[in-house]
Amino acid sequence: MNEIMREEERSPLTPPDGTPLLWGPHPSAAEKLVVTPSAPPRMVEQYRKLAATLYYAQAERGVKILMVTSAVPGEGKSLTTANLALTLSESYQRRVLLIDADLRRPSLHMIFQIPNMSGLGEALKPGAAGALNPIKLTSNLSLVPVGERSADPMAGLISARMRELVHQESDRFDWVIIDTPPVGLLSDAKLLAQMVDGALFVVGAGETQYRVVQHALDALGREKVLGIILNRADDHASGGRYGGYYKYYDAYTRPANAG
Repeated sequence: MNEIMREEERSPLTPPDGTPLLWGPHPSAAEKLVVTPSAPPRMVEQYRKLAATLYYAQAERGVKILMVTSAVPGEGKSLTTANLALTLSESYQRRVLLIDADLRRPSLHMIFQIPNMSGLGEALKPGAAGALNPIKLTSNLSLVPVGERSADPMAGLISARMRELVHQESDRFDWVIIDTPPVGLLSDAKLLAQMVDGALFVVGAGETQYRVVQHALDALGREKVLGIILNRADDHASGGRYGGYYKYYDAYTRPANAG
């Protein structure tokens, strides 16, 4: 516990080894990333709490391969994924591989402002072999962008080749975090969930109807969900149609609020 507290106290703006960041946040995302000076302190703290929960889940249950998803587009899934990867890699000094698997609407390359010339799409082509070729963002964080998109991206995501790639990389990194398409866009979310140790489910506060989230959790498989991230939540708000979220999810998961 003392070791974790010392790691959390490190500023995510300056990696302990002094290695400069090899990327720059997109202007539209700058204030929403935990490693920028303008990031709200409460947001940074919420991500550190989430990272601490995952740290213990890994120690206790061997959780290592994680998918981050949502019910529908526009709930802040990719930004949440980026912040979680940054927190684990910088505050906790874990070796993290971030994979953009949202093959229809990729955005991680835009958040980090890196080229999207090649990536997961090429690795999933029929006949492709070998490991992924991540782009190193910092000494502890690497990213595989989407690269070329195929005509049938969902088939590639649930393929044996995808499973092979993910498990190969889990031998090289402490965490493999996959930004997946929203569950509502997946033909069989459970097949993708079977490739990971657990899933985080992002819900846009005040945006997504309860029944939509309920259906998405059923499609994913509740046993795979480690927790719910209520994104853009107002801590002072109560009641209304979102008052039931916590009661409902507490029966199945341990929700985390990423603010």
